[in-house]
Amino acid sequence: MNRSRLLGTAFAVVASIGLATVAQAEVESKDPIKLTLHDWTGQLVTTKIMGSVLQNAGYNVEYVQADYIAQFAGLKTGDLHVAMEMWETTGREAMDEATATGKVENLGETGMLAVEEWWYPSYMKELCPGLPNWEALNDCAEVFSTPETAPMGRYLGAPVTWGGFDDERVEALELDYEVVHAGTDAALFAELESAYQRKAPILLWVYAPHWAQIKYEGEWIEFPEYTAECYNDPSWGSNEDMAYDCGKPRGPIWKVAWAGVKDKWPGAHAAIKNFTISNDEMAGMIAQIDLEGRDLDAVVADWVKANESTWKGWIGQ
Repeated sequence: MNRSRLLGTAFAVVASIGLATVAQAEVESKDPIKLTLHDWTGQLVTTKIMGSVLQNAGYNVEYVQADYIAQFAGLKTGDLHVAMEMWETTGREAMDEATATGKVENLGETGMLAVEEWWYPSYMKELCPGLPNWEALNDCAEVFSTPETAPMGRYLGAPVTWGGFDDERVEALELDYEVVHAGTDAALFAELESAYQRKAPILLWVYAPHWAQIKYEGEWIEFPEYTAECYNDPSWGSNEDMAYDCGKPRGPIWKVAWAGVKDKWPGAHAAIKNFTISNDEMAGMIAQIDLEGRDLDAVVADWVKANESTWKGWIGQ
């Protein structure tokens, strides 16, 4: 090998080492960033998108299955690092308690706006014409009853781990209904599909963003409008002795993290803060997975490929 080629090779090696050093320097720690996974499709999509973006930036990512509310114990200690979806509708109290300790940080809105409430198919208005007013529910309790709950109406709630205070709401508003919690997100919507096909009575928890509003025609129950006092002050509202005599709050879906993320992985911290996605984008991806049967990771990969300019902005490229 002649001298010029030898020097050229040497410079190339040095340059490649230098570039590798720069790339590694941008990733502040190779320890895994632990992102929590929950039990509904949209949250899995959100988390896998963020994880893929962080991996593209060079970070080591680990996904950890965790309970929606109980995860805050791990986020406070740093055993878990990032939770991509805390819903204003059901997670606000737990989130505020955790951030008040200083051990958990709110990283801002995801861009999605949450609705979670009691819902019925439009065909039920013929059998219960007072809907969507919540005061019509007791007049129609037998309409919504099943052999297991009669004469009480049946409300199909979400998995218990999602929170939402539906049992407390039934008691505070003196509703003649029994809350039956679905075991999983899939079971919840499988029962809706079955009832809808048969035009059978059903009253259940439906949330947005989700594909249900794309596929089914229906309405949310109109409860007394939520205020913070409704949840915190029993004297507020129609029942002077009990809290939760109102509907669920509505509002943003938030991102939260262990407070140590900003110091250990400042680049990742900035990227997570920059993450944003719309209700329509999310509903479309959920529909691909739950209705069309597409693989979740394939749907996420397609989004990452199609939105490179977006997520590169999150990581400052």
